[in-house]
Amino acid sequence: MYIWRMLQDQITQYTEEINAFDTNNAAELEQFRIRFLGTKGIIKDIFDEFKAVSPEEKRTLGKVLNQFKQLAEAKYQTLNETIADAHGATEGSDLDLTLPGEGFEIGTRHPLAIVRREIIEIFNKLGFSVAEGPEIEDDWHNFSALNFPEEHPARDMQDTFFIKKGGEKGDIALRTHTSSVQVRMMEAGQPPFRALMPGRVYRNEAISARAHCFFHQVEGLYVDEKVSFADLKQTLFYFVQELYGEGTKVRFRPSYFPFTEPSAEMDISCSICKGAGCQMCKGSGWVEILGCGMVDPNVLENCGIDSKKYSGFAFGMGIERIANLKFEIKDLRLFSENDVRFLKQYQSATI
Repeated sequence: MYIWRMLQDQITQYTEEINAFDTNNAAELEQFRIRFLGTKGIIKDIFDEFKAVSPEEKRTLGKVLNQFKQLAEAKYQTLNETIADAHGATEGSDLDLTLPGEGFEIGTRHPLAIVRREIIEIFNKLGFSVAEGPEIEDDWHNFSALNFPEEHPARDMQDTFFIKKGGEKGDIALRTHTSSVQVRMMEAGQPPFRALMPGRVYRNEAISARAHCFFHQVEGLYVDEKVSFADLKQTLFYFVQELYGEGTKVRFRPSYFPFTEPSAEMDISCSICKGAGCQMCKGSGWVEILGCGMVDPNVLENCGIDSKKYSGFAFGMGIERIANLKFEIKDLRLFSENDVRFLKQYQSATI
């Protein structure tokens, strides 16, 4: 009974002290917290003495003790918020809102993204839309439908990243070109088709300044009645003049691709040495930028298109090669290393 009355008197005394306490000083408030709410504070001592009270008295005194603790915590919280608000208002009054801001760093577009968008915009003027497809392809869309013979080197493990060999759908691999998107487009509808197929492709090659195991392509397809090689030449000539400027020379060389016949490779006069000869063009004054040709009739038939009624042309280019010539970049690895020093050079590019 004596302990109960002593604790009751202490709680009454300290309650009056807490109610009377007021301050706008953070140091004084911290002393208040330590004195009442600290690990060696008054409330901790009272709780320790409370253990000696009889069970009957604990029911009554326990409720009073909890209210006392809540009072001290509420007092501390209220004064702490008041002091914090006053401190914030003082700091805010010192700000000069007329001064210019600190600014922030603007990000940059990747050079490949810049070139990709520019290529698409040029062909958009000619009515080409954009089509996309999966990067993991089956053998039919990546090879067989495109007239690749069974013994073609591209089907070998040393040239292609295979995910699965055999199975119901044949081999499954990372696509080696975006021509697979052309096949999917032709299978899904009927001509006319006029589309670009940009995307990332994969080849099993050693990484060096001139080659990489993944890179980016833009391929184009135009299928309609009475499409000729002359249409192909004029389309690509327009593209080169728009991208590299008027006066850029163009030449076509006979070549071979399984999915086009006849096939050609297109060169442009070197934009770095202006045809005089340099390391980029290996002294020839010409740089190859793309392959092209008339779509092979077998490819059209494989996709369910009447090759006697329709004809078309296709072309494909590496975006890295185009960017190399446009920005005079000599190492392909720079495109994929995410070096901020390299990327900051294209900060002014807004397209």
